Amino acid sequence: MKFRFAHNNLNVLDLEKSVAFYEEALGLQEVRRKQADDGSFILVFLTDGITGHQLELTWLRDRTEPYNLGDNEIHLAMAVDDFEAAYSLHQKMGCICYENKAMGIYFIEDPDGYWIEIIPAKIS
Repeated sequence: MKFRFAHNNLNVLDLEKSVAFYEEALGLQEVRRKQADDGSFILVFLTDGITGHQLELTWLRDRTEPYNLGDNEIHLAMAVDDFEAAYSLHQKMGCICYENKAMGIYFIEDPDGYWIEIIPAKIS
């Protein structure tokens, strides 16, 4: 028996804002969208176009309150081939929320408060 990663899920309040953020900040592209027949939810799957792993964004029609992210200790991590260019983009977007210069990494925050760790490809 073998398991492989398929996707991670994040629940979001404003689906189109979140899709736009992930496209601009990380270059992720939408590959699939599923909407419930009754309109109660929409799932959007994003890919980096390199790996088979996907990010699923879930929008729930009846959800109006921000999600409780607790201590926000769970996060996604993305390796990037041009760390300086990524840092410059994220600085311009104003989404850098934490830096650890000693480790050579930083985190960005999405519109719902989820953190994404950005690491140079050489240490991934």
